[in-house]
Amino acid sequence: MKKKLNFTKFSIYFDPYLFIAITLLSVMGLVFLYSASQGDINTIAKQSVFVGFGLILMFMMSQPDPDFYNTYSGVFLIFSLILIFATMIFGKEINGAKRWLDLGIFTLQSSEIIKISLPIFLSSYLYNKHLPINLRHTFITLSLIGFTFLLIARQPDLGTGLVVLMAGAYILFLAGLSWRFIGTSFGIFLLSLPFLWNSFLEPFQRQRIQTLFNPNADPYGTGWNITQSKIAIGSGGINGKGFQEGSQAHLDFLPEAETDFIFAVVAEEFGFIGVCILLSIFFFILLRCLYLAFNARDRFCRLTIGGLSLVFASTLFINLSMVAGIIPVVGMPLPFISKGGSSLLSFYLAFGIIISMATHKKLMER
Repeated sequence: MKKKLNFTKFSIYFDPYLFIAITLLSVMGLVFLYSASQGDINTIAKQSVFVGFGLILMFMMSQPDPDFYNTYSGVFLIFSLILIFATMIFGKEINGAKRWLDLGIFTLQSSEIIKISLPIFLSSYLYNKHLPINLRHTFITLSLIGFTFLLIARQPDLGTGLVVLMAGAYILFLAGLSWRFIGTSFGIFLLSLPFLWNSFLEPFQRQRIQTLFNPNADPYGTGWNITQSKIAIGSGGINGKGFQEGSQAHLDFLPEAETDFIFAVVAEEFGFIGVCILLSIFFFILLRCLYLAFNARDRFCRLTIGGLSLVFASTLFINLSMVAGIIPVVGMPLPFISKGGSSLLSFYLAFGIIISMATHKKLMER
């Protein structure tokens, strides 16, 4: 159901299903964060400001015609790259990583913006290319994706870098990349794994991968995060321990309970039933985006909706897999639930653009 509310001089474009689902997630996120932060009012007040501004931002971004995003996608990408370079020079360093740019009002994680701008630009670049995408366009696309990934990985921020890498790959795949090229690239990737392990990954990143396969080797050191997260998830049972009754988070056993591992807090306090309700909302949003992509007005809109939706899905998958101990800990917030302004606003931005792509129709299909 896509609605356009007609007034005398202007129209309002929005998708009620996405708007209600995302608003519900945002409110649930504030409730979960209240418990994870042990009732810190300052944290909830700050997050509430981001939620309120984010909903307004999502509405504003849904109003322009998709042709606006098609025309200015290059400007959006260049602006994002400028923010990345500014972070490299003037960024605020925390725990050995320089990922944040202090803007006075709040601290911006610049990589969160480029994971939205890159798929839009690639959709604009590839939507009118003949199928299958030829080698020249493929090389140009892969070069831009690789360059962006390396910039983010140097911060270092491997988690967001992987999302950006996958975002670009999704667009290239959806645009019509040949299966022969995909198979060849996958083979080259497998052969290059020893080189990537020895030359590309930082020592702490290699340690995280090793810890994934044997967290009990150092349960009080590198394996602490995964071990405590699994304990929290498993101890929740069917019904959970109750709101603010989770021992792992409230006794400070669970690390990063407000950000990366907030899903473990949800599982411990609300149990299997609470987790199913939360995941069903995420799943509904993804299904809605899939429906909107199939019914979009043109190829540019389909590529953009598909790419941004898969960015959302990848972020969700990485966070849940990390918390469950399926993949290494890479530092990835749970969309609309975890504490943090940059990630939260980036997804409001993304879904505003998705709604714009889905609700604006042309009188004649081109």
